[in-house]
Amino acid sequence: MIRNVHINDAQKLLDIYNYYVVNTVVTFDLEALSLDAFKEKITTISANYPFIVYEENNEILGYAYGSKFRPKPAYNDTVESTIYLKHGEQGKQIGSKLYGELLSLLKLKHVHVVLGVLTLPNDASVKLHEKFGFKQVAHLKEVGLKFGNWQDVGFWQLTF
Repeated sequence: MIRNVHINDAQKLLDIYNYYVVNTVVTFDLEALSLDAFKEKITTISANYPFIVYEENNEILGYAYGSKFRPKPAYNDTVESTIYLKHGEQGKQIGSKLYGELLSLLKLKHVHVVLGVLTLPNDASVKLHEKFGFKQVAHLKEVGLKFGNWQDVGFWQLTF
């Protein structure tokens, strides 16, 4: 089932997220986030954008949300999308279900552009975005330093 996030989901979502912080380059956070910091993130984002979770048998297996792309007001109709699945839950169509719902909710909010910002290479995320009609519009070389290596970032864009 897909539902809106609740603040009491914070620890489960944080556990999902911190796995990626500590073990991968898909996020550029360098240290695990605290529960308080993640609660603040949930509160701030969900006040203005859809923030949803995928739950099965009372277990959260993933989450997705939209967020502000940049602070200047001309960007107000452009949103960055984010999705994380619990490690080991990839390949079960959970990401597709979450992303489809997120995009529907963003469309209802009259968002004009959705941007997926991906660390490259990341074949699974590229496939997910392109499945929903996103097109690659940028490839930034060596813009993030994580685990002692420079990382590339790609931007995928969907216009409603």
